[in-house]
Amino acid sequence: MGWAGIISPFEEKVPQGLNAQGIGILQVNVGYRCNLTCRHCHVEAGPHRQEAMSMGMMEKCLEVLRCHSIPVVDITGGSPEMHPFLPWFVEECAASGCRVLVRTNGVILLENEYDFLIDLYARNRIEVVISLPHMDPKVTERQRGEGVFGKLIEIIRKLNDRGYGQKGSGLILNLVHNPGGAYLPGPQASLEEDYRRILRERYDAFFSNLFCITNMPIGRYLEYLQRTDNYEDYMKALANAFNPAALKGVMCKSTLSVGPDGTLFDCDFNQVLRLPVNHGAPDHISGFDLDKLAGRRIVVGDHCYGCTAGAGSSCQGETA
Repeated sequence: MGWAGIISPFEEKVPQGLNAQGIGILQVNVGYRCNLTCRHCHVEAGPHRQEAMSMGMMEKCLEVLRCHSIPVVDITGGSPEMHPFLPWFVEECAASGCRVLVRTNGVILLENEYDFLIDLYARNRIEVVISLPHMDPKVTERQRGEGVFGKLIEIIRKLNDRGYGQKGSGLILNLVHNPGGAYLPGPQASLEEDYRRILRERYDAFFSNLFCITNMPIGRYLEYLQRTDNYEDYMKALANAFNPAALKGVMCKSTLSVGPDGTLFDCDFNQVLRLPVNHGAPDHISGFDLDKLAGRRIVVGDHCYGCTAGAGSSCQGETA
């Protein structure tokens, strides 16, 4: 099922096109394998996925970081921890002097095979980003699986014990909120206040910042929308909530996404849709050209309504 006939094409909202304004973040997806199969996962990650970045491709990413002084590397998956080379890659990224984020489902860090990574992250001052969709355990577990909420609280407290999310420690622990249904997120500031109060009062747990991210109508979330007959209403809601101000901070303007095979994309969502960098810019990390990529024309589509609706949405939360 497509968007045609439901909403007007997104290209009509940006008739002059959309261009990058530098590369502040290199987002590296090291693979789609994950120990969870979350309902809202746009990359459709799970235990069955086998895609994984080779060490050679990771070395090319490191070369780009070192040669071009890109300030931030954002490591994602799947569950990045399930990649056998992740510890080496994280330490090399940190040694390059850039700010390093790892996006994790959190619960994997409670497993004996992976709990050593908590120390590795802390030692290398890695910023940890954990998905905690909702403060209602039932809503979170509908999205991420039975028993996950309690495990998330446990890992947040373990990270707190290492200094994460604690004032003055310099160890950043950010949480991600996703709506539990076919609607846009609420205001980020008020949701962050609610999260902070509930975590403190009920669980003696703490975090640094909350990112509100709109569920993108692709991947497993698209399947949910279609299965529940919410697809058309959700598409209309996104398009009707289009906010020109949100365009100023969309992540594609400052982020370059690298897929597990080294293909370059304007964002993680384009990666899932297999819409690589285009318009004359190189589409693979092996051909990285900062001059051509930093001001590249961005490949857009109707899914871009998801990042420009309401207060906007990016990997760092609201954009407007």
